[in-house]
Amino acid sequence: MRVTIRVRPGAGRTVVGGAHDGALVVRVAERAVDGRATEAALAAVAEAFGLRRRQVSLVSGVTSRTKVVDVDGGQPARLAELLSR
Repeated sequence: MRVTIRVRPGAGRTVVGGAHDGALVVRVAERAVDGRATEAALAAVAEAFGLRRRQVSLVSGVTSRTKVVDVDGGQPARLAELLSR
């Protein structure tokens, strides 16, 4: 399942939930330096879906805050729940 995420680096804690222009909001504590925020966001998405990190891969948006990720085994009902937070 492909999911558009909006990464917000430098948050006080890592949280997945909410929507921003239809994208799932992922707040991460890591700063946007050397891809650390992206890696933290992918790990957070995997955890939010109850999956292993390797089941979430980046499709596009390496340097953008808006990214498209492929969630292998993600459930649409779980995505809807996360978006509604």
